[in-house]
Amino acid sequence: MTTAETFTLAELMIVAAARAWADDGEVMANGIGTLPRIAAGLAKLRLNDQLLLTDGEAFAVEDPVPLGCAPEDRPGHAGWFPYGRIFESLWSGRRHAMVTPVQIDRFAQANISCLGDFRKPKVQMLGVRGFPGNSISHCNSMLVTTHDRRTFVPGEVDVVCSAGYSDRLWPAGARRPDIRIGRVVTPLCVMDFGGPDHAPRVLSLHPGVSFEEVAANTGFELLRAPELGETPAPTVEDLAVIRRLDPHDQRAGALKGNPSGLRARAA
Repeated sequence: MTTAETFTLAELMIVAAARAWADDGEVMANGIGTLPRIAAGLAKLRLNDQLLLTDGEAFAVEDPVPLGCAPEDRPGHAGWFPYGRIFESLWSGRRHAMVTPVQIDRFAQANISCLGDFRKPKVQMLGVRGFPGNSISHCNSMLVTTHDRRTFVPGEVDVVCSAGYSDRLWPAGARRPDIRIGRVVTPLCVMDFGGPDHAPRVLSLHPGVSFEEVAANTGFELLRAPELGETPAPTVEDLAVIRRLDPHDQRAGALKGNPSGLRARAA
């Protein structure tokens, strides 16, 4: 494998995100959003061929469906996979989703509902969708396209849509389920919640990014993972798969200005 000499930040994040599924074995992988969806396909083709992907409708597929693919060009189906079977996988923990919240806090709680007071929000968004059930049923990773204190907030998120490692909102006497948070991929770094008492920590820094810069743009304390290093660059083979999965370069619109993955080369 040969490391690519040039790549975009979006492509770097896709490769980092794909590693979230590398050691999962046979689970359903759902990447929600442009970059997570490409990452799930890349993971299936490069890192874990046991992953189950769907066409987003009612069928399982062996080959990921490329973004913007015409109906007549879609890969063949591998089997019927209606909602009933999807929820069987979800509720039994055999699913790993990658989601894109707008707020994340120190407890790994995430918000996609609204910003501000829930009774009089400044910004109304999606509602909680399937986040509550997903967060207590299976592993979830996250990918966000901004890394600042409005995304990684001090205190708690404005609306807790997905459960994290806080006991504050659980009813008296209720035991918090086993919450599983995978990777958190941002434009600056890769994080997880694998520190003491699920403390957030930085696993790797993207090329040209310092730990101090990440800390300054995060609203809560971060730990350095013992193996903290640089986020691995895409290989030539990774980029070939990414281009096949995203032939119309929709990934270029995921980050403002489509910056280079190498900070020194960014505009």
